[in-house]
Amino acid sequence: MGEKEEKRPEEVTYFRLSEVEEQNTFKSTWIIINNKVYDVTKFLEEHPGGEEVLREQAGGDATESFEDVGHSTDAREMSLSMMIGELHPDDRVNTEHEETLVTTLKDNPSWWTNWLIPVLAAVVVTLMYRFYTTESE
Repeated sequence: MGEKEEKRPEEVTYFRLSEVEEQNTFKSTWIIINNKVYDVTKFLEEHPGGEEVLREQAGGDATESFEDVGHSTDAREMSLSMMIGELHPDDRVNTEHEETLVTTLKDNPSWWTNWLIPVLAAVVVTLMYRFYTTESE
């Protein structure tokens, strides 16, 4: 059997933060989302939220704003056509936007309070209900 030829990954173009910050004009508008650099200049007029929203984020990191709005899958796919590179690793802020919080029993020794407190509350409410309904008869 012959070896399969491996495809070389595309070369990534890195941009320094200072380069992105300079692209904050009417002629060129770049933003950063999840450490990817996007040229949104041609999309300004088409943006459903208005071009002002993109201009406010121009030249900087728009990750939080982008995620807060809850963009659709179509919007995320459309953004791929505007991606021109990535933020240089030295300029990246160590934020984990894609991190998933997982709690295990070992990490949370008081897991029983998540069950005990609601059960006790239900018992108290039940006893109070029965006490007040039998008293009124």
